[in-house]
Amino acid sequence: MGYKNKPFDICPVVGATIEDLSRSIFESEYLPMAVAPDVLEANNRTYEEKLASCGMIVSPVDTTPTVLGLLSIGKEPQNIIYGAYIQFLRIDGTELVDEIIDEDVIGGAVFNMLRRIEDKLKSHNRRAVNVTSAAIHEVVTHYPLPAIYQIIYNAVQHRAYERTNAPIRVYWFNDRIEINSPGGSYGNVTPENFGLPGITDYRNPNIGTAMKTFGFVQSFGRGIEIARRELARNGNPPLEFNVSESFVLCTIRMKTT
Repeated sequence: MGYKNKPFDICPVVGATIEDLSRSIFESEYLPMAVAPDVLEANNRTYEEKLASCGMIVSPVDTTPTVLGLLSIGKEPQNIIYGAYIQFLRIDGTELVDEIIDEDVIGGAVFNMLRRIEDKLKSHNRRAVNVTSAAIHEVVTHYPLPAIYQIIYNAVQHRAYERTNAPIRVYWFNDRIEINSPGGSYGNVTPENFGLPGITDYRNPNIGTAMKTFGFVQSFGRGIEIARRELARNGNPPLEFNVSESFVLCTIRMKTT
């Protein structure tokens, strides 16, 4: 449900205050990428006016942070929007009951959260050298990281933040990676047409814009296609989706040859 006919991600968060937002993230990370340098230099707006113009608070008078504000530049957004984090597990096996060899709860503002999950994925993605002849060495990567990144970006942008405390779950097994996003399909996107080229809708359009500003998204509606292309180039099996009204599960299977 929106606020005054606006998307949920621009709704005010009752109980939050402007002190829950990081001024340093806003002024040193977000604004320089969102606004041209000459415009910033000539801009005499107050801090509150700048926040409001970017949708981070309701208005310069009503400084209640929005969902967008807390997720984009919040100091500890997960203390207020409880499920807005990524749960990572590295499981030594192919079943959830197998031994967990690494686990992490990855939170913080969106750009910090995505940078941390990228680092985590890099640390677990093995590269092997396949000696095909005495003169040729082929570097084999189990997964193309850009494909995994795109699916996680997609999950952060399109997941439901309303009426759920569930996180995004990234479970890395020995033969696959499962990325489970709460919220299911939305709007024009249905379980039947999910992932088809050209079929898009935006549950959180303002969060998507913030992710684009931070440099994680170049253009909307292309993440799944980019992931498919990268997997095909690396020789991995195609993406698999299980889509319901309450979640989207994406399975990325390991390259086996």
